[in-house]
Amino acid sequence: MEIAGDIIRSWRSPRRVMRKHLAAGLREDRALICLFAACVLILVSQFPALMRASEPDGFEARVVGPLFGWLFVAPLFMYLLAALSHVLARLVGGQGTWFGARLALFWSLLAAAPLWLINGFVAEFSGATYLTSIVAGLALGMFVVIWISSLIEAESGATQSEV
Repeated sequence: MEIAGDIIRSWRSPRRVMRKHLAAGLREDRALICLFAACVLILVSQFPALMRASEPDGFEARVVGPLFGWLFVAPLFMYLLAALSHVLARLVGGQGTWFGARLALFWSLLAAAPLWLINGFVAEFSGATYLTSIVAGLALGMFVVIWISSLIEAESGATQSEV
């Protein structure tokens, strides 16, 4: 599957993968799918902790908040964050597009999502320990590295037209 291969390649060379995605053209549908897939995977990664904490009042009661947050609020926030990153990149000489900034953020979330799934797995077996914090820190760090690298590539403006 090409998406899985691109995720693994993003961990080694995020700029090359972003260049490939930008060269595919202005496909807002693909960017949106990346965003929603990442949000769903991050939501699923929280299920073990939600199940552990839900014994007195039930899993359904505990999942409503994160479900609403990750499927409705987070996508809106991510659009805002992508716009802010594009504006900041423009201030320092970025030549990219709004679409490129969105794709860089959305793809970075999806590329780091497997690490959040691993974090959920570790949290299930070890609880809230230092190991869980280390894995969460690695996931966040990987996301930031991929996002900054992807944003640099997107803001170079070499492979896209204005939207």
